[in-house]
Amino acid sequence: MFFRTVFAGCLALAGTAFADPLPSWNDTETKSAIIAFVDSVTDPASPDYVTQADRIATFDNDGNLWAEQPVYFQLIYALDRLRERAEADPSILSTDALKAAAEGDIDTLAAGGVEALLEVLAVSHADISVEDFQADVLAWLDTARHPSTDMRYDAMIYQPMLELLSYLRDEGFQTWIVSGGGVHFVRAFAEEAYGIPPEQVVGSAGPTEYRDGKVMKLAGIDFIDDKEGKPVGIDSRIGKRPIFASGNSDGDFAMLEYTTGGDGPSFGLLLHHTDGAREFAYDREGHIGVLNRGLDEGPDRGWVIIDMAEDWKTIFPN
Repeated sequence: MFFRTVFAGCLALAGTAFADPLPSWNDTETKSAIIAFVDSVTDPASPDYVTQADRIATFDNDGNLWAEQPVYFQLIYALDRLRERAEADPSILSTDALKAAAEGDIDTLAAGGVEALLEVLAVSHADISVEDFQADVLAWLDTARHPSTDMRYDAMIYQPMLELLSYLRDEGFQTWIVSGGGVHFVRAFAEEAYGIPPEQVVGSAGPTEYRDGKVMKLAGIDFIDDKEGKPVGIDSRIGKRPIFASGNSDGDFAMLEYTTGGDGPSFGLLLHHTDGAREFAYDREGHIGVLNRGLDEGPDRGWVIIDMAEDWKTIFPN
């Protein structure tokens, strides 16, 4: 009995030691490259060893941790809330942009550029406390459903990326979200969805003010955490250059360039949406998630590009 117990214990330890940290990833070069990098920077005997304090990993959200088609989910939230408020008070539809948004005319809204979007956000995101706004986001996530999959939006997160986040944290990494989405929007669900606390979310932000015991969201935009804004946001909020960065579009190019441009080991990862059967297939053309420069320059820079169709066994959690 003693030897059988010891043997069983050894098997359990061996199973733990050799457990696959990324079970939803196929055994491709992409998975091998990720594991090899993590092994190299966490092994004290490795010449590429990085102390735990400097193991910073940053992840884009839209199209990288959860889906982003047909448009960013935060925009769908904004349009839903705009329509609700317009039903109660039609007079708020005072501009062509707001009228187009209420009708779901994304093309007309997009043609209006940033100014048109700010008009929508002024109605859907402003004059509300941060706490009330985030509670409203969670209430929306409970009831809203994706137009083509009929899934909850927060169910359309990527299982392989959840495993990657967990794997990195198990190996002593800090995992941060660095998103072009609104910081208060992403913070509302990031901890529940990804295990990332709100203080480790960097995002675009509008002005706020303190009023009667609450921080209130105001109309306008103070900082856009996209493209060249991402390294600026990382420097401002994190204060260290990451050694691992993951994105999916040219909006993440500067973040990966910044991450892999420092001294010492680093890893750049791009998600290429190649799976039109299980998710969505898109890259070089379109209104969202465009990936041109990353595909053209990424391999020469040593970045690893995930082929969603080939590298992932599954897309969404069961």
